[in-house]
Amino acid sequence: MGDRWHVEVDRSVCIGSAMCVHHAPDAFRLDTARQSHPTPEDRDAAEQILTAAEGCPVEAITLTLAGSGEVVFPPEE
Repeated sequence: MGDRWHVEVDRSVCIGSAMCVHHAPDAFRLDTARQSHPTPEDRDAAEQILTAAEGCPVEAITLTLAGSGEVVFPPEE
């Protein structure tokens, strides 16, 4: 069984670039205010979700392991 991720978008940081929707259209949507929302928040780990997080121009997306809360992205510095 693979990892499950909890996906969060900090909407106070999100600028609505839609890069997340471009990279992972099944995992993100923009609301009427052009703020990103994960759909759903807990889901199977997938390369396109990581690519979406890495491609966010303002680093508004956080990925953690569902259950443990261990950070997957962004990497700790």
